[in-house]
Amino acid sequence: LGLVTTAFGAYAATMTWGLDKAHSEVSFNVQHMKISEVSGTFEEYDASITTNGQDNFESADVSVTIDASSVNTENKKRDKHLRGEDFFNVEKYPEITFNADGMEKVGMTEDGNAKYKLEGKMTMHGQTQQETFTAIHNGTVKDPFSKKPKAGWQIRGTVNRYDYGLK
Repeated sequence: LGLVTTAFGAYAATMTWGLDKAHSEVSFNVQHMKISEVSGTFEEYDASITTNGQDNFESADVSVTIDASSVNTENKKRDKHLRGEDFFNVEKYPEITFNADGMEKVGMTEDGNAKYKLEGKMTMHGQTQQETFTAIHNGTVKDPFSKKPKAGWQIRGTVNRYDYGLK
């Protein structure tokens, strides 16, 4: 799994940020036989972040759930294979989850955006591993329609599928 780009909208004082699916995606790139690269997305997913205040992301409680059967590589035959026993085995393991243990601010990007280390437990294919991702806070703005704050994030990392028993 590679990239999660999200825009969250806040709902309360102890900020619980919900996913803005119209402006979000979960995508990935995988090497195929070490000679090419295949990209894809997961079409069904949800995420939430709870913070102590609007700007305190270091205290964030981050939770992501992905419907593994929603994998889409723009190739129906390959997607069917990915849903099968060799890979995601979606009948037995329908979800991929990530629950953060913590988020630590580690600096700034060249563009001046805050950079965080996001650590937590990912469960995929019935196996749980500790993973670390880089989370870039692209900023927070007031939504002109809802009048609520929205925070934009880009979360990237590398996950070794073999660690989860995916062939």
